[in-house]
Amino acid sequence: MKSAFTFLFIIVVLMLTYCNSAVSGDDEKPPEPECEFVNPIAHGQDPWAIKHGDSYYFIESAGGALHISKTQSLTTLKMNQQEVWSLPDHAGWNQHNLWAPELHFIQGKWYIYYAAGESGPPFTSQRSGVLESVSEDPFEGFIDKGQLYTGDDIETGEENKWAIDLTVLDLNGQLYAIWSGWEENRDTDHTPQHLYIAEMENPWTISGNRVKLSSPEEEWETGGELDLQEGPQILENEEGDVFIIYSTRESWLPAYRLGQLKLSDRNADPMNPDNWEKSGPVFMGTEDVIGAGHASFVKSQDGTEDWIVYHTKVSEEPGWDRYIHIQPFGWDQQGNPDFGTPVSAGVTLPKPAGECK
Repeated sequence: MKSAFTFLFIIVVLMLTYCNSAVSGDDEKPPEPECEFVNPIAHGQDPWAIKHGDSYYFIESAGGALHISKTQSLTTLKMNQQEVWSLPDHAGWNQHNLWAPELHFIQGKWYIYYAAGESGPPFTSQRSGVLESVSEDPFEGFIDKGQLYTGDDIETGEENKWAIDLTVLDLNGQLYAIWSGWEENRDTDHTPQHLYIAEMENPWTISGNRVKLSSPEEEWETGGELDLQEGPQILENEEGDVFIIYSTRESWLPAYRLGQLKLSDRNADPMNPDNWEKSGPVFMGTEDVIGAGHASFVKSQDGTEDWIVYHTKVSEEPGWDRYIHIQPFGWDQQGNPDFGTPVSAGVTLPKPAGECK
């Protein structure tokens, strides 16, 4: 009897052990430690992140609409996304091809800069538009402020020119629009892209004719299917130096990479191309991190670290299926950003300073 009882007891213990193992998921990947993460952090493209207060805001386009998320952690940029605007369903310039939105907080309101077109492909009708928030809360909605003028005749506003990836520089109290554009409108989207700048009267109005800042002319910018510069982003160091970090080579191919323009002095005229010094490539892919480009830049939660947010290609095949990566970067002795090398997927990194509990 005792032997039978002992045998029954052993069976019960084994069953409980098995059940506990099944519930805890021993055959599943264990959760990451609280203070670590691995890339990629999400699927996505043209990542735009901005830190405002103690929160990060992330915006992207999907399904003809713009979606914003808010989080306290850089590693969860796409959590709890909310649609804030969609392309109009009536005839107009911005019915199709919603690309690369950016979210900026300027003079007490949020502004979204985006590219869209009347038709396509081919993508020959892309222009830049702007939306203004109804309040200081970007989730309460936006007002369409229309198309920005990115042409050569501001007086008449005629023959607006092809433009994408518009961003804003706020320098010494003056706003400037910076974007990727064509010299002339054409009937093919296989057209070289350059970087342009123009003064702004306010966040929704360009007040002067464009000036071409830079063209894809260096050896590391040329040699592929299409010579282009796009995705310009503003970056400043603690000394006040101003940089434009832009993408070059073809976004749909592994050669995509980042180049740099540096303003000679913070008080120099940014409208003068001679005041910008080009260097590069400053960041590019590796054998296993393919097509690194189109970046944005934010501080860590405690403000002590600089982080780059960028996209990579899922494979070497031509196309726009992409992942979002993040990693910290430093500065060299001359005050230039030192982005280093893209960190391979699956490599464990410490979370941004200030995020660990």
